[in-house]
Formats: sequence, C-alpha cells, structure tokens
Amino acid sequence: MQRFCTKIVVLLLFVQFSLRGQTQEDKVLHFAAGAVSGAAGAFIASKVTDRNRFWTVTGSVAASLLAGLTKEAIDKSRGSKWDNGDLAATVLGGVTVGVSIELFSKKNGKYYVRKNKSSKKRKNK
Repeated sequence: MQRFCTKIVVLLLFVQFSLRGQTQEDKVLHFAAGAVSGAAGAFIASKVTDRNRFWTVTGSVAASLLAGLTKEAIDKSRGSKWDNGDLAATVLGGVTVGVSIELFSKKNGKYYVRKNKSSKKRKNK
C-alpha cells in the first residue's frame, strides 16, 4: 500500500507541474486539495466497505466534493464570490485520485486483492 501511495503522490506532482503553466495558480491549489481530500475519502471508504471498488472511487469523489463545497462556502461567508471553477478543480482532483486508485490497484472481481491469509483462503476455495 505504501508503494502505491508513493506512486500516486508522484503522479499528482507531475500533473500539478504541468497544470501550473496552463491555468491560474488558484485552480492548481484547488486541484491539489481535491486530490488530498479524495485520497483520504478513498482510503476511508476502502476500509469501511472492505475494499469495494465502487465505493472507494465514490468516497474519493464525495470527499473532494465536500472539501470544495466547504471551501467555497467559507469564501462566500468572507465576502468573496462563489467560484464554480474552483469547485470543479477540487472535484477533478478527487476524480483523478479515485480513477488512479482504480487503475493501479490489483483487482479480483468486485474487490481488491488482499495480501493476507484471508484472500489466500478465498482463492483456494
């Protein structure tokens, strides 16, 4: 799991640097915040649902959406405008992490393959 997380962080760093020259720096920060919150949401959803692939990706997107809505609500309460572009950048960060986890994780049907004894028992049955 640690090697996988390292790969995701490196991937996100490359994406962040390539986006920095093409868009406002604020959007890059929102994307990064969405990626971090999405990774946390994916981790929690994965643990709660016994590594169900659908809920892991859904947890990633939901956590980034929650983070984006919270940030925009805080900005609006401080006198700034609500920015749907910032919200979209935050959610896109969560979607990117969710899809990356889905693509790079070892899978066996509906669930991720585990490396402990219970998965070996499941395979032998």
